[in-house]
Amino acid sequence: MTDLLLHYDFLLLPCRENASPDHWQSHWQAALPNMTRVEQDDWISPKFGPWAARLDDYISRAQRPVVLIAHSLGTSLIMHWARQSDTSRVAGAFMVAPSDRGPADIWPEAAASGFAPMVLQPLPFPAMVLASQNDPYVAFDRAQVFASAWGATLVDTGQSGHMGNAANLGLWPTGLVHFGAFLATLASRA
Repeated sequence: MTDLLLHYDFLLLPCRENASPDHWQSHWQAALPNMTRVEQDDWISPKFGPWAARLDDYISRAQRPVVLIAHSLGTSLIMHWARQSDTSRVAGAFMVAPSDRGPADIWPEAAASGFAPMVLQPLPFPAMVLASQNDPYVAFDRAQVFASAWGATLVDTGQSGHMGNAANLGLWPTGLVHFGAFLATLASRA
């Protein structure tokens, strides 16, 4: 896996409120090479336009093909960003716990902020979606619909909740195994 890690630049796309020091994204950033968090100016009341512009900026500075690693609202950023941006430098997206930006969304400002509705169109790059059977922010059957519409491989993580800040997953070895498998599929396409 080491060779695969050196072949890409990895951009971490956290959810609202950012990834805490105990979040798996923070652990991955500290442990793995070429991982950079896309820092946003407003983590509390995000707006799609500024978040997408910041993602464009980070991608433009990447030295290698980019793999996006998103959690929750970060997955919403990817699906909307991919419809309007140059995606040619993106090799793939690893998407964890896609929150449902539908009528039952717990974040009522999602539509006004540009992160809703859910885009049910194929992504222009390979993707893997990890979803839990008991995520309070998306029903598993909805996560299945999203992965299918995006043309993504779906991984059922069982009873893993939202896999975010409150989960205290540390380095999250299970996630790393799936991430390694995803990178291997990207390598096989090259």
